[in-house]
Amino acid sequence: MKKIKLKKKVKNFLIISIVIIIGLIFGINKYKEYKYKQTNEYKLTEKGYTLEESKKIIKKLNDKNETYFVENDKNDFLVELISEKYFMEKYLYEYIDYKNDNKKKELNDVVAIVNVRANKEWYDIDTVKPTDLTKGNLILVNKFNYLDKDFEPEAITNINLSYAYDNNRVSKETNDAYVKMASAAKKDGIQLLANSSYRDYEKQEAVYKDYYYSKGITYADKYAARAGYSEHQTGLAIDIFTTGATTKTFETTEAFDWLSKNAYKYGFILRYPKGKEYLTGYEYESWHYRYLGESEATKVFNSGLTYDEYYAYYLE
Repeated sequence: MKKIKLKKKVKNFLIISIVIIIGLIFGINKYKEYKYKQTNEYKLTEKGYTLEESKKIIKKLNDKNETYFVENDKNDFLVELISEKYFMEKYLYEYIDYKNDNKKKELNDVVAIVNVRANKEWYDIDTVKPTDLTKGNLILVNKFNYLDKDFEPEAITNINLSYAYDNNRVSKETNDAYVKMASAAKKDGIQLLANSSYRDYEKQEAVYKDYYYSKGITYADKYAARAGYSEHQTGLAIDIFTTGATTKTFETTEAFDWLSKNAYKYGFILRYPKGKEYLTGYEYESWHYRYLGESEATKVFNSGLTYDEYYAYYLE
């Protein structure tokens, strides 16, 4: 009899224990479910994003920006936008605004335009700033980054007349690299001639005014930089031609073909490429080359980016 009662007590204890355990498991699961529903991941799925998209948003964005999208309607291009290679979170809402205003623009273009600030008016008073001189040969000078009126590059030197027209000067390092490049081209039967190089502030002001008064401001801003905003003031830029070539014909020459394949090896990049006018702010210039140094020029060349894009993402 005692054994039967003991077995019954053990059985009851086991049943109660099992019930308690099941209850605990159920309670824990319900609590976990409750806690999960408080997360941004869950709230994003409630907005219509897939679980995978929600995880990507959380991985890519900080808490403040996550919360914004939790609290607002689903953005149909957000996930694609933040997946763009050159996406920068600091410009998130500018990307969105620009895309909404330019619905036919591809997102890679939207990202590039905003990164280089080309979603602003050229020379916009609220956007322009002094260029960062600590970057040395990598300084960025464009329609949003300027040099002071009294800026002068160090160690300006004349380019050897074997590879330049008279009165062409650049920084010593640029000169050494250019002479090395022009000598290599000469061995391949290619003649390179520097046609224009360093210009101080006053010279650039005269160049711009000539365009401005003869063609008007729209034309001037396409083909010439305003004083202080010209790469030529850096002592790092050279307009390169060959005998008999003009601005209209240089891209058809063997010299241009040689430079397209080899300039980066000597530290130079084509600064204003064809088809990228909306990013650089200038018409295509097949003759305008900018010295960066061999390592950085190679990186820019391999990236396929304009220098404006490269600088914004990798250097700024």
